Amino acid sequence: MRVSYFGVRGSCPCSSDQHRRYGGNTSCVLVEVDGALPLILDLGTGLRALGEYLRASSTTDGPLRATALLTHLHYDHVLGLPFFAPMRDPGAVLDVHGPSQVGGTLHDVVAGIVQPPFFPIHMGQFQGTINFHELDGSEKFAVGPIEVTARSVPHIGHTLGYRIEADGAVVAYLSDHQAPMDRRSVGEHVLALCDGADLVVHDAQYSNQEFDALPDWGHSTVDYAVHVAAEAGARRLALFHHDPAHDDSVIDTMLAHAQHLASGVPTLEVSAASEGTTIDLGKAGR
Repeated sequence: MRVSYFGVRGSCPCSSDQHRRYGGNTSCVLVEVDGALPLILDLGTGLRALGEYLRASSTTDGPLRATALLTHLHYDHVLGLPFFAPMRDPGAVLDVHGPSQVGGTLHDVVAGIVQPPFFPIHMGQFQGTINFHELDGSEKFAVGPIEVTARSVPHIGHTLGYRIEADGAVVAYLSDHQAPMDRRSVGEHVLALCDGADLVVHDAQYSNQEFDALPDWGHSTVDYAVHVAAEAGARRLALFHHDPAHDDSVIDTMLAHAQHLASGVPTLEVSAASEGTTIDLGKAGR
């Protein structure tokens, strides 16, 4: 199993020389498993570059077939969809699994933001086909050889976290996760998703001071991300959903702080997700 980061930011994309090393695109991650269709985590602005990568790396002459797991519908997680190049190819198919919505189907809500006046054309005018599959946050299902578990996690609006299992390796993806006020308790669903994971990709948008100022904006601190990974017995933690106000030097400082916190947990390795990098989890014997 290989995990590649195409977008690691939260809230909105950003671009400057000071954001170059970690990258400025919003949430989009590719999971590749031998013998499986591409599995995409979130549809943020990183999806544009991912579309070009998938076109260039395809080993077939046919149109793309892929699956996406959508955590929620905030702009930073769907803004890449209209710019996903494979959807301009007739016969391309993208199956999107995502959270059920209040007041409409998942298809209708997404189509409502991919249409004029927000975008030049309607989603229905794409040459490729997008199939939507609604999840209530209690599902376990297979995508080819990949097993996916979806659970509702605390955030603003119906938000899902995912556990992805293949080749004996486990990835937990919690891009947006509202830390509790005590920043100590960990919800049952969160622990279940992260339990013993080889890699936990977790919201780490805020410092403790930022959380104190924005406690109800739906995000976690670096400290809490480390705490969740340690409580779940995870092997690796990737700090994710970097704040657009945090340049490379700020993220370096936050990473050093996280690594210091994790130094008392010898089995836990901490990194900061960086656009353009790949983590190869191999075929872990478990």
